[in-house]
Amino acid sequence: MNILIFGKDGQLGKAFRALIDNTNLSQDHQIQYVGRDDCDLSQIEKVNAVLNATRPDLIVNAAAYTAVDKAEAEVELANAINARAPELMAQYAATHGATFLHYSTDYVFDGSKAGFYTENDVRNPLGVYGKSKAAGEAAIEKAFSNATCGQYAIFRTSWVYGAGGNFIKTILRLAKEREELKVIQDQLGVPTSADWLAKLSLDLVLNSNGELSKFDSGIYHAVPPGETNWHALACLALEAATNAGANLKASSGAIKPIMAVEYPLPAPRPMNSRMATDKLRQAIAATGDVSKLQQWNKPWSDDVLAYVQQLAKDGLI
Repeated sequence: MNILIFGKDGQLGKAFRALIDNTNLSQDHQIQYVGRDDCDLSQIEKVNAVLNATRPDLIVNAAAYTAVDKAEAEVELANAINARAPELMAQYAATHGATFLHYSTDYVFDGSKAGFYTENDVRNPLGVYGKSKAAGEAAIEKAFSNATCGQYAIFRTSWVYGAGGNFIKTILRLAKEREELKVIQDQLGVPTSADWLAKLSLDLVLNSNGELSKFDSGIYHAVPPGETNWHALACLALEAATNAGANLKASSGAIKPIMAVEYPLPAPRPMNSRMATDKLRQAIAATGDVSKLQQWNKPWSDDVLAYVQQLAKDGLI
């Protein structure tokens, strides 16, 4: 089997590589990792060239334009990477009978819903980034709408962190520089480990022998159990870092909660990013491997604590 993974330089791409390196997949299959230097996703001909040269059976699009605020001024580039490139990948998969995994975001919603969003809730993005990701979802659905072969999964996730820049690392860096921090408390969501997301993805599409499994194509919400807000996440990260021996100027008690309106940004954010995950749990349960459901027994906070502890162990705090 040929596996093609776009986005090798990002948090999720690195998580896939680390996961695969710890399995027999790299021994049993041909795996190609593609990064920015290998393929400019804003160039149609380059995306098609990689697909045709690799002839993948499994395409993992872990790449994206994620500069939320910058996207307000780079509309064309955001759409090229987040909508057009995934469309090309989906068209290839639908034509050649490949499996396509794509990653989307809570930003496709406006955040006005009182409860948890489901996969069937109407997309209503607020900013350019969210609109480009919503367009990517729609393009993938259209590419497979009349397909007689191939399958796809769009994993909507939120607040991703891993080996790269993210909110947790930013907060810890600021805590080393400042004695007091201000963090938004009225935006709700779920922090998602890139490692957790990569494992969950392969749990759905591969069986115990590392072979492709059949699943129902569509959108799946992929976040760990629980919910929180940015302020609570920041407090937990600082507590974990302090307990791990990190030398910080600010303590968790020195983080002042503020409202989103007090911290205006170029691009609007959804106030509620909570997403129901029943559909994905059922799909993974349908694989027949009960052990794959163990990850749903751990709340999001467990992975955050382990992540911060590892950062401290590696001397990155």
